[in-house]
Amino acid sequence: MKNNLRVGVVGNIYKKEIIKIINTFLELLNINKIEFLLSDNLIDKRSELVGNYSLDKFCSIKEMSEKTDLVISFGGDGTMLSSAYELRGSQTPMLGINLGKLGFLAEYDLDSVAELVKEIKEQKFVIDERMALSGFNVDDRSEELYGINDIVIEKGKWPKMIELTIKVDNDYVTTFSADGLIIATPTGSTGYSLSTGGPIVNPKIKAITLCPISPHTLTMRPLVLSSKQKIEVEVRSSVEKVQVNCDGQRVYYYDTPVTLEIVKSDKPIRLVHSNKTNYFEILRNKLFWGLDVRKNNMK
Repeated sequence: MKNNLRVGVVGNIYKKEIIKIINTFLELLNINKIEFLLSDNLIDKRSELVGNYSLDKFCSIKEMSEKTDLVISFGGDGTMLSSAYELRGSQTPMLGINLGKLGFLAEYDLDSVAELVKEIKEQKFVIDERMALSGFNVDDRSEELYGINDIVIEKGKWPKMIELTIKVDNDYVTTFSADGLIIATPTGSTGYSLSTGGPIVNPKIKAITLCPISPHTLTMRPLVLSSKQKIEVEVRSSVEKVQVNCDGQRVYYYDTPVTLEIVKSDKPIRLVHSNKTNYFEILRNKLFWGLDVRKNNMK
């Protein structure tokens, strides 16, 4: 890290009182003489920002990967995933300040902003590199699927199940009918994958989890693979197209049958978290993992 950091500030303009929150943060940066740039989606709110910043103070999130040393996202996990997608493959780390509900990735909150600015100034924080997924239609590799949390193959609006055939490193695994399949990273193991009965996978483990969505058999269970393995999923549907979404944000449609190849991406992301907490503490505090909630109801 440099002696004097420059940070990029990203804000979800649809969040309540977002400009007021960002103004408070910018004042703290100014007091601590920390340089910053603002995301270009805040340009329309420029008149509401304290400081009357010129247009050269604003840039895209992608540009921030080259012009800043750290990107700070104000919003929720969705805002952070969207920002991380723009930063993919760069060395610029990012952190999230949670203004949403869960905030599993955006682990900082408004109460810790002053302490966060101090950590930034003193550069006392931890950077984790998180793996992501890359996917392609084997018949047309012009369009890349990229997932930080997951790549989800699903039936879409069609009410009937789809048929999925899985191969790993060219070895046949199984064929089954279901509403879809979640291919998740360790980061995404606490997201959609978890809601389908998938395991919680520590981010330090380089693994890929396959979780069927409502499979039409009791014997189908989640499968954990090495991140070094190549996954092929052939999808067949009674309708013309099947839907694939990445991180619940980018949606693609493919004519069926289609075969998708999914591997560990060579473009990871870098996330910042406080050195005052750890992964298991976040699990307990935000997902109540390992806690007996019955004790709170006992008298």
